[in-house]
Amino acid sequence: MSTEHPSACGPILDRFRALFTPRSIAVVGASTQGTSAGNRFIRSLKASGYAGKIYAIHPKAEEIDGIRAFRKIADIPNTVDYAYLTVPAEKVGTILADTGGKLRFAQVMATNEDGSGAAWEAEILALARETDMRLVGPNCMGTHSPRGGYTFMETASLREGRIGIGCQSGGLGMDILLRGQNLGLSYSGLVTLGNAIDVQPAELFEYYLEDPDTDVIGFYVEDVKDGRRFLDLARRNRGRKPLVLMVGGLSKSGQKAAASHTGGMGGSRQAWEAFARQTGAILTPSLDAFLDALQLCLWLRPKPEAEQPTVTLLGNGGGTSVLATDALDAAGLALAELEQAARDAYAAIEMPPGASLENPMDLPASVLKEEEGRLIAKLLEVDRTLTSPYATLVHLNLPVLMAYRHVKDLLPNLVQSILGRAQQEDTAPHTLLVLRSDRSEEADGWRRRMRAVALEHRIPTFDEVPQAITALQSYRQYERYLATRRMSAESAGQVGAPAH
Repeated sequence: MSTEHPSACGPILDRFRALFTPRSIAVVGASTQGTSAGNRFIRSLKASGYAGKIYAIHPKAEEIDGIRAFRKIADIPNTVDYAYLTVPAEKVGTILADTGGKLRFAQVMATNEDGSGAAWEAEILALARETDMRLVGPNCMGTHSPRGGYTFMETASLREGRIGIGCQSGGLGMDILLRGQNLGLSYSGLVTLGNAIDVQPAELFEYYLEDPDTDVIGFYVEDVKDGRRFLDLARRNRGRKPLVLMVGGLSKSGQKAAASHTGGMGGSRQAWEAFARQTGAILTPSLDAFLDALQLCLWLRPKPEAEQPTVTLLGNGGGTSVLATDALDAAGLALAELEQAARDAYAAIEMPPGASLENPMDLPASVLKEEEGRLIAKLLEVDRTLTSPYATLVHLNLPVLMAYRHVKDLLPNLVQSILGRAQQEDTAPHTLLVLRSDRSEEADGWRRRMRAVALEHRIPTFDEVPQAITALQSYRQYERYLATRRMSAESAGQVGAPAH
């Protein structure tokens, strides 16, 4: 017998329309005291300007937070697209049994911790199937849908983006939203899947692959029940939409933790590494690496395998450059060698003493301040036209540069000069910007402002150089997969592989 939900058929975009663009939302679990998670969700809906109808479900109240309340979903006169359930586990079954066939998606936050979790999950799944309802969760935090005008996180931005996320951890889902938006990332959707007893990662993956509003896909998974389907989808994708993965439960201890968290077993490290090789997926070991890879996939254009993975390093901080050189070597990347034409062009640029124009280029703040911060544009133009590295990594030690406050608009001019022609052409080097801070309020403020400007130019930014190099190494693996596919297609006389 098929384990797939009977409504999990038909065009995939139609299946998820009620979740991502709900015309009506029911909130189950809001209290008359106004202090529950359900009340917070109602406030979030109002604050975000959600345009659909909002209903509250409560056994006694006539109204909650200014929203009309009903005893059960079946009493609502219209079909409800999405219900947000924050009630305890023992009440979920009653709520789902009393929908009267009027609910399309139910997202269940609760989890059963009394030892009967499997039986409880089987019970609520059966109730969902009886009424052709889809169930998200349980053991999750909610859904974030800018196009639908709603989010489960009150402080999350609803700016529409191009990244689709599936996450089997509510807490990590919150981190991806909030830390991601601090990096300038925004999302087409983010669904916390929890134990994924009905809506599973593979089905959500299929949706994002077909969704015209999604360009990059990211998943945190602990348990992919339909692993074969997930693999087949990734193979058919052929790298068209970059896939970034963070997998929990790769070690024995991690598997034990995953089993207690979602009941899942993520699979072996070797299996997921093989998955990445076969599909071009980027496998990341941490939240920071996951977000960094999303940045590069969103903003960089893949380069062909024929290009040598050489890098130009420049910035203020000789020791930082030395450590970065070691990190490049460990990542399988190399410093770009300067041809004589480049050396001559650098020598022709007037600048004060103190700069080392070899690669890595050590440019003290006393040099970077020249021309009110615009001198670096000349150096980058030489790098782009006469060295043409695979990537150019610029690192700025902001507290040191801030000592030159008397130089008018130094930091704004610096960042504009760095970003002026970066990544405007397919032949331009990948440009990555590292903004180093001492974590003081002033330095962090400048980092946020400069990061915002970089975002407008589609330039990934990082806090430290090794972080940027690790992300570049991961992205290079994706590029190599695309190049291998392209060469295979060309040798077979086929059209070249699709590229992001």
